[in-house]
Amino acid sequence: MNSTKIKQLSKPGLKLIVLSLLFLGAKSGLSPHAFPEMKFFPEMPLPIHYTITEEGISLGRQLFYDPILSSDSTLSCSSCHQQKYAFSDAPNKFSKGKNSVFMTRNTLPLFNLAWYPSFFWDGKATGIENQVFHPITASDEMNMHTEDLCSRLNENKYYKSLFQEIFGAGEIDSEKVSIVLSQFLRSLLSNQSKYDRVIAGKDHFTENEIKGFVLVNDQTKGDCLHCHPTDGDALGTTLTFSNNGLDSVVDVQFYPDKGRGGISEKKEDIGKFKIPSLRNLLFTAPYMHDGRFKTLEEVLEFYSSGVKNCVNLDSKMQFANKHGANLSKEEQQSIIAFLKTLSDSVFISDKNFSNPFKKLSRN
Repeated sequence: MNSTKIKQLSKPGLKLIVLSLLFLGAKSGLSPHAFPEMKFFPEMPLPIHYTITEEGISLGRQLFYDPILSSDSTLSCSSCHQQKYAFSDAPNKFSKGKNSVFMTRNTLPLFNLAWYPSFFWDGKATGIENQVFHPITASDEMNMHTEDLCSRLNENKYYKSLFQEIFGAGEIDSEKVSIVLSQFLRSLLSNQSKYDRVIAGKDHFTENEIKGFVLVNDQTKGDCLHCHPTDGDALGTTLTFSNNGLDSVVDVQFYPDKGRGGISEKKEDIGKFKIPSLRNLLFTAPYMHDGRFKTLEEVLEFYSSGVKNCVNLDSKMQFANKHGANLSKEEQQSIIAFLKTLSDSVFISDKNFSNPFKKLSRN
């Protein structure tokens, strides 16, 4: 059964049944992956239709870095999601897809994805397993048909052997590819920043970082907590969609990018985009869905004095009528100092997530 048929099933429960039956053919003796303790994170959602294993993660990692997934074998997932930039495509405003054509939205980083109910700036894909083929099959990205990819992998003795080690005998199909890629993506956990050490009682904020933390959570100042909780919730995002007043738009028809509204087809969603996490901002510039801000200083200046009072503006942007939170330069720098503590240098250098082909030899 290919991914197109899966998508056509009308009831979500049927998809899980199909995938569960698929995984019944998996070999025994695989090594279940032990996830680290994620303090102050919500309980991690895990797939109910398969077990995440070391072997699955390893195979998914290899596919992530292999240009075999693109039609002309020039692009891999890692072409636009680089580990040193927290798996974003910094410092590029837009990534290049097929024939070096630029995308129209900034590339989101990849970490802590297990908690995300939807993916991409507009939430067009629900579930990690469902999102992996969007960039692979998009004509302006990797431009690969699922049938052609599976044929290519089945003809590759190296990958054929690895898939059989995990799933048992049988052909490689799109569901199996989706499962192993998703296992690697689920393993990309970022929780070793200075912020994480502080809340675990293993480090201390500087005086300026403390000021920034207070400002971020002060509804009369930074007021970031409604969309980016950092006090008691370590994700740094509400996992929802918002219009933060980037543009002066008086009618939804004038939004250059409909955002979430283009997917939901709801007028009230036009101009809304996914609220990203505050984690790893040090590595992921430029910022916003269109990459318009090159630095954190520009972002803070916008929230201080550049917010536009526009249609569908998030009701939580209480200071929109004043064009921003009116933060002093000193307050902005304190907030930036705190935001930098959320960046995880261990994550961007973790060899478990790095390109495996620097060490592997494939035939």
